[in-house]
Amino acid sequence: MNNVLLERVPAKIREKLGANSGVCLLNGKAVFNLLRQESMIVMGCNARIKHVIPGIMKAAEELDAVVAFELTRTEGGLDGGYTGQTPQIYFDTIIDYADRCKFTKPFIIHGDHITVRDNSAEELADAELLLKNQIAAGFTSFALDASFNPVADNIRIVNLLARHVIEEGYGLEVELGEVKPVGSESNLTTVAETVEFLSGLAGHGVHPDLLAIDNGSKSGNYLEDEMVRIDLDRTREIFQTAREFGLAGLVQHGITGTPLRIVGKLADYGIRKGNIGTLWQNVGHAGLPLDLMDAMRRWARENRKDIKYATGVFKAEIDAIPEENARQIHDMAYREAKEFLTAFNSKGSAGKLAGLSDGASCAS
Repeated sequence: MNNVLLERVPAKIREKLGANSGVCLLNGKAVFNLLRQESMIVMGCNARIKHVIPGIMKAAEELDAVVAFELTRTEGGLDGGYTGQTPQIYFDTIIDYADRCKFTKPFIIHGDHITVRDNSAEELADAELLLKNQIAAGFTSFALDASFNPVADNIRIVNLLARHVIEEGYGLEVELGEVKPVGSESNLTTVAETVEFLSGLAGHGVHPDLLAIDNGSKSGNYLEDEMVRIDLDRTREIFQTAREFGLAGLVQHGITGTPLRIVGKLADYGIRKGNIGTLWQNVGHAGLPLDLMDAMRRWARENRKDIKYATGVFKAEIDAIPEENARQIHDMAYREAKEFLTAFNSKGSAGKLAGLSDGASCAS
């Protein structure tokens, strides 16, 4: 199986990895288009703290599952974002763990939420520079997120940026409707907006693989007594519309805190990629030495910021934790990843991908 998939490693990635590497970093476009008929979800993991990565890889190896490793613009921008990880640092970290863990399963590295929040030339230029750096670093899939803007501006911005992804032939995700943080009201994406957005992109020759929407989920840790309200009927309607435009499926943000009984239904409604970020941060925090966590909490209080912003400030200390703590995080991440991969119906997806790849033209 692995030889079939290794043949699909893009040529530019093969140059980075070396001719004899067994690391199976694939093109996101190939992965999502080959699996488009499968009722399953690829787990996207925003590994803000690196020690969760081996546990995720171990779970994917055991369950024969395809996974994605990703960071957003704010998590891992050119300045390292709030995690202290630039695109190159993140790529090198993922590949180093794949080598050390002898990870053989296929995966992608995804630029999540490459955001453009307004119409300014500076905002667009910053996003374009990040995108180019992610491509150069070795990322193979990209989420262009101009959903903060009116639909017409979203179309224009995505069209300008997408040409870099299209030139490389890599995976393209776009967004319509920003998932709100916990404690705020959702503004559900509509079918009419979906038609306007995707037809507008198609008119410019932009044909995404995935569409992220706001279907009622929330990002971050849910507040006490806050209800999880995901509109599955709306999700299915938008999925059916997206398929008419040739997309492989939808993306679900805000999965942390969503009960597994709901997570398990998402694939049936067209979700093909599910992003998990805060959960891995929680797992990392649970295994850090107590004195380090105390220092991070104190910094967050003194600076009146969410504790996630302490990640980059304390990156050196986090990276250098004792092996006992790193192992604890590894084990917790492994257990969580197995649960989500099972709920996502991802078990065996690597084997399915290999079967679908056999005889298909290689990605480049």
